[in-house]
Amino acid sequence: MAEQGGWEQWQWDETLFAGTAPYYTKGRMPYAPSLAEATAAALGLDGRGRLLDVGCGPGTIALRLAPLFREIVGLDPDAEMLEEAAAEADRQGVGNATWVRMRAEALPAGLGSFRLVTFAASFHWMDRPLVARLVRDMLDPGGAAVQIDAPGYRAEDRGAQDGLPHPLPPEDALVELRKRYLGPDRRAGRGIRNDSPYDENGVFVAAGYQPALTVIVPDGRINVRTTDEMVANVFSTSSTAPHLFGERLASFEADLRALLAEHSPSGLFAVRLPDNELRIWRPL
Repeated sequence: MAEQGGWEQWQWDETLFAGTAPYYTKGRMPYAPSLAEATAAALGLDGRGRLLDVGCGPGTIALRLAPLFREIVGLDPDAEMLEEAAAEADRQGVGNATWVRMRAEALPAGLGSFRLVTFAASFHWMDRPLVARLVRDMLDPGGAAVQIDAPGYRAEDRGAQDGLPHPLPPEDALVELRKRYLGPDRRAGRGIRNDSPYDENGVFVAAGYQPALTVIVPDGRINVRTTDEMVANVFSTSSTAPHLFGERLASFEADLRALLAEHSPSGLFAVRLPDNELRIWRPL
C-alpha cells in the first residue's frame, strides 16, 4: 500500500523548484574535490564524446565534468535553473555547454547520442522506468548512465560528526519550523510528497542494464557554513521553496534566522562531508 502523500501518488508540476535557483549554488553542499577525476577513471573519459546531464539544475555537475567531453548538454524543466547554469558557464569560461529546457520524459527529442548520461539528485523526481529506457537508447556503444549521490548531512552520519569546530545544523528544529508554517506534510510543487522512491538498481536492470558498478569518491572534509548559507540551503529545497510561504516568506526567514542564532551564536555551523557515490549502469 502506498503511504498517504507518498511518491507514488505525487505528480510533477512546474512550480516544484520555483524560486530556488538563486539559492542553489550557495546553499547546497559541495561535491568531493576528486569527483571529476574519479568519474574519468571509472569510465575512461578522455575529452571526446558528449555528456547529457538530466535534471542539471544550475549546472553543478555538468560544468564540473565539462573538460572531460567534447560537448555537454544540461537538461532541466526549470527556466531559472538554466539561466543560472548559463551564467555560471560564462563565469567559468566553459564554451562547450548547451542548456535545454525540457522534462526528462520528453527525451530523446532529437538531442542525439551520448557517451555518458548523468543524474545528480534528480532521478527520484522522474518517471524512472520510462527515463531509464529512453536514456538507454541514447547511449553510444560502450556508454553508461551514472547516478551521483548528492552530498549532505544525513542522520546516519552522526557518528562521523565528532570533533567539529562549530555546531551541527539543527535539522530537527528546522523540520519543526517548516511544519509550523507549511503543515505536517512535505510540500513538493502543488502537491505533497513525504517520501522518495528507492531501488534505482532494480529500475535500471528492469530497463535493460547490467547491475550497477559502485565507485566511492572519498571526501570527509569539514564544511563550515554561515547563517546565510544555511538560509540559502533551506530555500534551495523543494519542500521549503520560497513561493510556498506566500506573504509569510519574510516572517519565515526571520524565524529561521532566529532559530539558527539560537543554535549557534557565532553564526557558523559545521558538518563532515560524507563520501560521494557513483552508481554506473551499462546497457546489456
